[in-house]
Amino acid sequence: MLFNIILLVVGLFILILGGDFLVRGASNIALRAHISPLVVGLTIVAFGTSAPELLISVKAAISGSPDMTMGYVVGSNICNLALVLGVTALIGVIRVQPDSIKIDWPVTMGSSLLLYFVVKGDEAIISTYEGVFFVILLAIYTFLIIRKSRKENKALRDLEGDLTLPDSKASSVWKDDLFMIAGLAGLYYGSDWFVGGAKELALHLGVSERVIGITVVALGTSLPELVTAIVASIKKETDLALGNLMGSNIFNILSILGITSIIQDIHVSETIINHDVTVMLAITLLILPLMLYKRSLGRLSGAILLITYIVYTYSVIT
Repeated sequence: MLFNIILLVVGLFILILGGDFLVRGASNIALRAHISPLVVGLTIVAFGTSAPELLISVKAAISGSPDMTMGYVVGSNICNLALVLGVTALIGVIRVQPDSIKIDWPVTMGSSLLLYFVVKGDEAIISTYEGVFFVILLAIYTFLIIRKSRKENKALRDLEGDLTLPDSKASSVWKDDLFMIAGLAGLYYGSDWFVGGAKELALHLGVSERVIGITVVALGTSLPELVTAIVASIKKETDLALGNLMGSNIFNILSILGITSIIQDIHVSETIINHDVTVMLAITLLILPLMLYKRSLGRLSGAILLITYIVYTYSVIT
């Protein structure tokens, strides 16, 4: 059991490090090619930071553990909006941006409902065709977000004109290539060790892969977001926390489940559909009145979300 825990921790560490290396190398190469920092942030950085989760999902599905794949994605979404957001709001007040109400929440709720109705069908499966549909929706959403950001940012044209390229001495092409290669290798081996450790841990503890996916895997991969949110809250820089977390949920459903189901059909158990996906929908719905109340999330909202997460996790384990 100790070896499995070590394998799990080491795998997670290498995954996070691999994602960081991939983002660093790809971002420098993109900036050197005169690609806007905005586009880099919404594409390369977004993909790179989610690459560990994607590799875990694909690896679990291919190795015959669909419950871990679905449990991880649904558990991660619940973790984002209940645990991470709850802890952040407890430490400092989160101001709700207009876009979070008008854009981020409707798209988050819409993608969650789409997942529910897809898996609620007779076959309880996310097929290749549905995966392609998910990815197309994500591409459209990303395109619209980039276009909207370009229109709203009046200074973007000046920013692009004065785009600062990476210093050739500090960041040469070969070094960026090495960062990308090391990042991809870290993602591959890290996901392999992490999923392997999680499966063996589930067998040793005598619990289902769904439980491990929802608790250990989801919480483990959400730790960077949790730490980042806590630091931002302490520094009173929480304005973007809500939008970023909802954006992560959108990406988890449309990208991770979409790409994974294109590679391998994802069979969804009845327990995940009737319990976990339903809880994800309920928590996403709960966020709306909390956002509308005073247009901010304070300690009361944080306490409600954190208690909800604790109760849900307890119900899963017991």
